[in-house]
Amino acid sequence: MRILHTSDWHLGRTLHGVDLQEHHATFLDHLVELVRAEKVDAVLVAGDVYDRAVPPVASVELLSDALTRLTETTRVVLTPGNHDSATRLGFGAGLFRDRLVVRSAVADLGRPVALPDVDGATGALVYALPYLDPDMTREALAGPERDEHGRQVRPARSHEAVTAAALRRVRADLDPRRAGGGARVPAVLLAHTFVTGGDASESERDIRVGGVDQVPSGVFGDPSGLDYVALGHLHGPQRVGRDGVDPVMRYAGSPLAFSFSEARHHKSTALVELGPDGVRGTELVPTPVARRLGDVTGTLEQLLGRTFDDRTDDWLRVTVTDDVRPEQMWARVAARFPHALVVQHVPATLRERAGAVAVTAAQDPLEVAAQFLLAAGGRPAEQAELAVVREAYERVLATERSA
Repeated sequence: MRILHTSDWHLGRTLHGVDLQEHHATFLDHLVELVRAEKVDAVLVAGDVYDRAVPPVASVELLSDALTRLTETTRVVLTPGNHDSATRLGFGAGLFRDRLVVRSAVADLGRPVALPDVDGATGALVYALPYLDPDMTREALAGPERDEHGRQVRPARSHEAVTAAALRRVRADLDPRRAGGGARVPAVLLAHTFVTGGDASESERDIRVGGVDQVPSGVFGDPSGLDYVALGHLHGPQRVGRDGVDPVMRYAGSPLAFSFSEARHHKSTALVELGPDGVRGTELVPTPVARRLGDVTGTLEQLLGRTFDDRTDDWLRVTVTDDVRPEQMWARVAARFPHALVVQHVPATLRERAGAVAVTAAQDPLEVAAQFLLAAGGRPAEQAELAVVREAYERVLATERSA
């Protein structure tokens, strides 16, 4: 079987104020054509279909059109990520038929989607995990065990614990199939989470709970179980996990760049070949590049010269390094680089003095807060003080996730 693994479309997102609707439409056109050309048996979308819980109408229409065209030639299995509203994305899922499956409920974790092969037999089993927010899913993931008060034992308040609880349900279904004899059917897990060892960028929304946002790859490991883990959440295409120990685990990455930290990403979708023996091969298919993304730095005279003639069509972050802010800096830079998204004045002398203390969006907000408390208070923050900051920060994150 051939499956196409993709994720993190973030329909409705903008890039420094630029509407990406047209570029999302170009990607979806590419996806439809790729499915037809490669005779793909199923498209797996590992979450963050939309950029926010209540997406713009135009984004809803764009997704509807894409799913209509995709299901004319293949099957689609789709799960919500931490940016999506599981309830809204899963609305009407019970009305869909075999060509479109939306799995957004914890109750369905152990119920696989059986993908038929060309002969009509089951060619692959797909277990679909929606994004599992520990605070919102611990109750539903409680096991049969009881505590001394007779209450069901809930998983601990962590991404690792709720993911492990979900995997126990998956294996409760898969293990008897593996032990039952007959032809071995490959098993695929669809999950939206942060696996330890993955390389993050600036544009993923923080999902930490209790100071931790990651799940060790060993949670997914089982030599007799899963064959491929189709991951979503991190925007850079990459393989994670331990070779020879864990199943093949890969992030498809986002199809578009959503921050300057992704300028060096090679955006792609993963075309995976499956057989009874597991993963037979993976091909990364490049996605269309809307515009190159990058940085240019120099004095205004250097920037207006001929050195950067090849960057005029790019989306740019422009840093002007003159000691004194040039007059009409923004207008002059914009005339030279019409697609500049960020124009900033950072004198070269200031850059030298600032060194490593400059704060960027890639830094851990809690580390930034600790640095601020040290600078403002003249002493390192105590653990109790950092705990208060962490709790306040996580409350903000929880509010955003439930919006």
